[in-house]
Amino acid sequence: MEKILVLCTGNSCRSQIAEGFLRHFAGSRAEVYSAGIEMHGVNPKAIQVMAEAGIDISSHTSNHVNEYAAIDFDYVITVCDNAKESCPYFPSRAKKLHYNFPDPAKATGTEEEVMNEFRRVRDLIKTYSAKFVAENLDK
Repeated sequence: MEKILVLCTGNSCRSQIAEGFLRHFAGSRAEVYSAGIEMHGVNPKAIQVMAEAGIDISSHTSNHVNEYAAIDFDYVITVCDNAKESCPYFPSRAKKLHYNFPDPAKATGTEEEVMNEFRRVRDLIKTYSAKFVAENLDK
């Protein structure tokens, strides 16, 4: 079984959404974890937009990357530039991938405009996650 770690700055939005979609698309073919170089807690708006997509991430926790130092990951995916630049060295054979998704937590405007940005980023991550699984786990 493949082991996948998704990293972001605070492990609150993008990495949580990616963890949810990767678990959904990979099923029993992978163990998926997410972490941050900091811990900001899971963003309630991320939970809400994932629920709209039929995926429950309400029981996810915000974890620090150091908690997973002993796991030999197959893939480490950074989902923001800050995490890529600050990511600790993993002494493993992990294939490192990167995609800089916009941070929906920084969206401004009305509540509906902010939620629409969360949905837009969610959909970008959903597409990325489905493609990742198809290209790396559906071999």
